[in-house]
Amino acid sequence: MTLRGDGSASERPDAGATAPAVREALLPEVRDDAPAPTAAGLQAAITLTLADPAINGRLAVSVVDAHSGEPVLERGADALLVPASTAKIATAVAALTALPQDLRLTTRVVAGAAPGEVVLVGGGDPTLAGVKAPLSYPAPARLTDLATRTRAALGAQVVSRVLVDESLYSGARLGPGWKDSYVTEGAVAPVGPVMVDGGRVRPDRVRRHLEPALAAGQQLAALLQPGAEVQVARGAAPVGATELGAVTSQPVPQLVERMLAHSDNDLAEALARHVALSQGQPASFAGGAAAVQQVLGSFLDEVGVGRQAVALVDGSGLSRDDRLEPAALTRLLARVASDDGSAPVEQLSPVLTGLPVAGFSGTLSERYRKAATGARLGAGIVRAKTGTLNGVSALAGLVRTADGRLLAFDLTADGVPLGANRQAEAALDRLAAALAGCGCR
Repeated sequence: MTLRGDGSASERPDAGATAPAVREALLPEVRDDAPAPTAAGLQAAITLTLADPAINGRLAVSVVDAHSGEPVLERGADALLVPASTAKIATAVAALTALPQDLRLTTRVVAGAAPGEVVLVGGGDPTLAGVKAPLSYPAPARLTDLATRTRAALGAQVVSRVLVDESLYSGARLGPGWKDSYVTEGAVAPVGPVMVDGGRVRPDRVRRHLEPALAAGQQLAALLQPGAEVQVARGAAPVGATELGAVTSQPVPQLVERMLAHSDNDLAEALARHVALSQGQPASFAGGAAAVQQVLGSFLDEVGVGRQAVALVDGSGLSRDDRLEPAALTRLLARVASDDGSAPVEQLSPVLTGLPVAGFSGTLSERYRKAATGARLGAGIVRAKTGTLNGVSALAGLVRTADGRLLAFDLTADGVPLGANRQAEAALDRLAAALAGCGCR
């Protein structure tokens, strides 16, 4: 099977496939009996690239043999660094561990307390698609379907008021350590349990609504009572209110895949909050961070990196206050790629299927394609999550060596010179490609 992975159904393993089957399909030619690389061999393979001015002296390296779980080469791997979006791997593992595999996030409309009043109740689904959203696969919940079901339940009743219930979440809507411009730049919407098209002003635009919940309520009002003036405001659903309509997201495994492939910040924050709810924590930034660490804690203790190795303050990695040891991510990735068939590993396979494929899918679709970059050898072989903030460039994932051995790796450059992020990305791509191209014995 060709290793591509652009998300099409024909290239993905069958639904319900076991973890070893997923591993075999997505990582062809991996052989656990292949010779493992040595630290000296790896060091020799990457020495020239390590001298790149964009990463020289700033790069932490963790390379782990995915079969044995043992480190092969580590340098600065136990330092708490700003992970950027590679933090989404930790969020993904926590979500798949803590949440039921069949959990779908439900957006509902219920009857309000007064005649003509309905309440849009957020269930934390940022993938809810609006009127102008194109069809996509896998299909998200759609606001038009919710409106159609609600209208049918209402019959001839006129809707004069739409309330929006955001009570599922609590706390601040912008994360600690976030830039004020993240919303206006389109990196993320203000975090809340009700939004349409990820809070975007249009599905084909990056700019976000400052009040995504009210914007969702206005879209719903226009669908329920076209051409009429309908008041939209925040409010709470009455206790025991009659449900008028509901739509559900894709199940958690598909949400995790989407979050990783496209580095979806809104989805990462939503999943972290649902992990918080599962652990009895408030659905807030602090609750999500505490819950992710709680869920991952026993595993981190087991592999010897300790719970302090994951110190996140959000679910997306957007915060400059996030800290994560590269050694923790490589151990998590090695666990994801394990072929022991155990239940914990089985449910983690969406991390593997969600990792972008170098040169083909997600945030790596445009990287590794040009021979001039020196990274072309990694195309189709490296599967990794990217991470980028000003001054930070990271890449963490899995790669098959020339001998067929599977490695988990984390390459995090913290302190990249201003304006040199592109050069740092290229250097990390060359490093990962070097791992793919050598036996390194």
